[in-house]
Amino acid sequence: MRVQSLTLAAASAALLAPSTSPAVEPVAARTEAVVRHEGDVDAADLLARAKECDPVSRGRYRTDDGTPASIPVCGTRDAVFWKADMDIDCDGRPGRKCNGRTDPLFSDATAYQQSDGRHLSAEGLPYIVVPTPSRIWDYREHGVRGGAVAAVVYQDRVQYAVVGDVGPRDIIGEASYAAAEALGIRPDPRGGGTPSGVTYIVFKDSQVKPIEDHDAAVATGERLARMFVRGK
Repeated sequence: MRVQSLTLAAASAALLAPSTSPAVEPVAARTEAVVRHEGDVDAADLLARAKECDPVSRGRYRTDDGTPASIPVCGTRDAVFWKADMDIDCDGRPGRKCNGRTDPLFSDATAYQQSDGRHLSAEGLPYIVVPTPSRIWDYREHGVRGGAVAAVVYQDRVQYAVVGDVGPRDIIGEASYAAAEALGIRPDPRGGGTPSGVTYIVFKDSQVKPIEDHDAAVATGERLARMFVRGK
């Protein structure tokens, strides 16, 4: 089950919103996603490097409301990573696939914005969601910020992304519509995602500017992924 990402704007909107639930229009039939494999670093090599966990979080996260808190954030000298599910974040700038009709929890804001000041496009930009800083873990203390580069691994596929939004303080495992679609995961915000099997590797002290430059994220991610695999 998808959990809505929480930004200050979204939280404020939630307090002011009426208690009645908006009507949701039917979603058009899903088309098959085009699955991409970016770069030449193998998923198996990244997963082998992330096999052992040296926890850097003080506690553990849930994948969804009501599930056990069982997921630590692990760390190496150059990266932090976690293994979780993938919920679909459809927030940010409205489009044909992500809007108030397709997503009943839609928010038109993301924690980080493009270079032109507009919010990110979940259906156009592969990005991941990190938990709001808390006693469990504060991503800012580990060289992670908006625009930090991540390698997201699912089965034999690797997708490079940026840190683009912030979610609930006790839940982990969420990425944008575009990231899910590229990995071959059903991106429907009302029932898509996958319950397990996704590894998120975020490279410390990395940052793509502008945040919306996906080609730069791929180039930087590929270079840092090779270093991560070699342990350098």
